[in-house]
Amino acid sequence: MGSLIVSLLLLVVVAFAVVLFLHFVPLGLWISAMAAKVEVGIFTLIGMRLRRVPPAAIVLPLIKANKAGIEVNANQLEAHFLAGGNVDRVVDALIAAQRAEIPLPFTRSAAIDLAGRDVLEAVQMSVNPKVIETPVISAVAKNGIELKVKARVTVRANIDRLVGGAGEQTIIARVGEGVVTTVGSSVDHKDVLENPDHISKTVLSKGLDAGTAFEILSIDIADVDVGRNIGAQLLTDQAEAEKRIAQARAEERRAMAVAKEQEMKAFTQEMQAKVVEAQAEVPHAMAQALKEGHLGVMDYYNLNNVLADTQMRETIAKTGAPSPTEKK
Repeated sequence: MGSLIVSLLLLVVVAFAVVLFLHFVPLGLWISAMAAKVEVGIFTLIGMRLRRVPPAAIVLPLIKANKAGIEVNANQLEAHFLAGGNVDRVVDALIAAQRAEIPLPFTRSAAIDLAGRDVLEAVQMSVNPKVIETPVISAVAKNGIELKVKARVTVRANIDRLVGGAGEQTIIARVGEGVVTTVGSSVDHKDVLENPDHISKTVLSKGLDAGTAFEILSIDIADVDVGRNIGAQLLTDQAEAEKRIAQARAEERRAMAVAKEQEMKAFTQEMQAKVVEAQAEVPHAMAQALKEGHLGVMDYYNLNNVLADTQMRETIAKTGAPSPTEKK
């Protein structure tokens, strides 16, 4: 019984040792590499395990590249993997570029991949150009008519400018700017409707792909629609604004006139109050003059006669009756 337990323990230890050995020594990959005539040492594979690099992620793309006749080594692929790159995609891009006779060294392909761009898609786009459709671009001609333009831009990837070059959004923005400029310089919107190719020719001649990761092959106008009469709307808005300004100024003048009228009324009332006050002082002044001898009795009677005659004339004037002078 004891010997049986010892045998089982020995068997378990041996099995664990074999599994551990096969884990650190990928014999299958090493045999595959040797069969494909790819020089990868067994200690190199063990080192990949210790560096936490999956050997299959390096050996299989290396075999693929070797069969395609591309000169890369395990150290280059492992360094790209440790930098966070996609080794398999880079190798596929190198193979596609070689088949399409596009010069693409491994260092540039790895740099494009590490820059966050899909290098395989870029190579495929160099062979099969891509069509970028712009959103509806609103532009206004000189006669004030709005045109809604939609364009299709055919581009091809520029491998040399993939690192640091602008993307699709820049192409769309530049094409939109060119469409707005071209339509805006047209005297009549009918000229654009009759010859929409003038837009594509003018925009294409501006070199819009400068500094981008693409090469523009053609710009085609897909659709042109007539929109609003922006010029008439602006004139209407301007007239309405001028009308409101005139109304505001008239209201300001009316308010000033009302304020002036109120000021005159207040001044008149003040003067009337002063006259009443002055009239109230007249009897007192006359009494003082009589007392001091400055005014005689006859002078007082003559003054009363003049006042009575004045009141009579005012009464006649109000009633419209003929005055004593007119009767004579």
